[in-house]
Amino acid sequence: MKRTVAVITTSRADYSHLYWPLRQLNAHPEVDLKLIVLASHLSPEFGDTVREIEKDGFPIAARLECLLSSDTDVGMAKSIGVAVLSLADTLAAMRPDLILLIADRYEMLAPATVALALRIPIAHIEGGELSQGAIDDAVRNALTKMSHIHFTSTDGARDRVISMGEEPWRVQRAGAPSLDHLSKSKLMSQLEVESCLKIDLSRPTVVIAYHPVTLLSDTNAEAEEVFAAIEELSQQLIFCYPNADAGSRYLATRIRSLLERRQDAYFFTNLPSVTYWSLLQYAKLFLGNSSSGIMETASFALPTVNIGMRQQGRERPRNVIDASPVKESILAAVLKADSTEFRAYLKGMKNPYGDGCAAERIAQVLTNLPSRDVLLLKLVPQVQK
Repeated sequence: MKRTVAVITTSRADYSHLYWPLRQLNAHPEVDLKLIVLASHLSPEFGDTVREIEKDGFPIAARLECLLSSDTDVGMAKSIGVAVLSLADTLAAMRPDLILLIADRYEMLAPATVALALRIPIAHIEGGELSQGAIDDAVRNALTKMSHIHFTSTDGARDRVISMGEEPWRVQRAGAPSLDHLSKSKLMSQLEVESCLKIDLSRPTVVIAYHPVTLLSDTNAEAEEVFAAIEELSQQLIFCYPNADAGSRYLATRIRSLLERRQDAYFFTNLPSVTYWSLLQYAKLFLGNSSSGIMETASFALPTVNIGMRQQGRERPRNVIDASPVKESILAAVLKADSTEFRAYLKGMKNPYGDGCAAERIAQVLTNLPSRDVLLLKLVPQVQK
């Protein structure tokens, strides 16, 4: 009998990470894959990224509209509620043997809550990491305690999950599945990227991924200094669209305003996974506060300037330079990152977040799990007195 695995994807970011695990599960003879698509995937404002899923050929079991057209924390909270209502009906009808969640987006609280109520075991990817400057950190830890099987990116993350009281047999160090694109996807040549994006990569190029800092009362309190520094950069600029968080519309408006004054700046609502990875391959610098700057740029030894508090606490590869959200600090970090000495220092580095084989490890574990009753009964280790 096939095991029904429901996989939840809410955004372009998590789909990029889930792509190769989805490929493995979809091809497995003992898995009945049910892909549930919701939130920003279905939003024109965020690029209708469900079309990328359709183009990749994955069958979509359910499409759930839940993202409010909002730019506030109230909108975020209500979106969780709408998602819970939609998922309750969907998962109750589907009754999968397991649901698979990833990372730390606030929308992921909805499927975890519903699965918990319906007694559906939960597998979670990328628990145990730290990003203390965003609500993502609390979401990630909540998902860890609600989940029954864990796939971490690093050994340190695995240790943190176990320290939260999870039984060691439930916690596997798989690596970050986004890195599987490097070993399994065919990246584009420079000419192909230039043709696709209508840009000239012979010019030094900075990729910028900057998102609202969701733990702050004003989620864009750090943004003005960031844009003041960006205004002074002489390199070609490529902006990625901000996440669907409170304050994202302000950032998008701010980026468009900058584009009106510079002909060498570009703004992309959605970059498909392979296009994005290929772009990183030819960029000279990454700048922003995205987890991608820490988890993924290391695979290309790409100098990265991480700004502000959003990723505070996350394990740093040696290509990352931290800068406070002050113009002078950011520009000093850019100068260091762009130096010949720093680039030489990065030669031969390895990415600590994985080796490009996460999908196989995840599929292997998910297709050899114990019974539902064993999964649901989480034993708490005895505290030594």
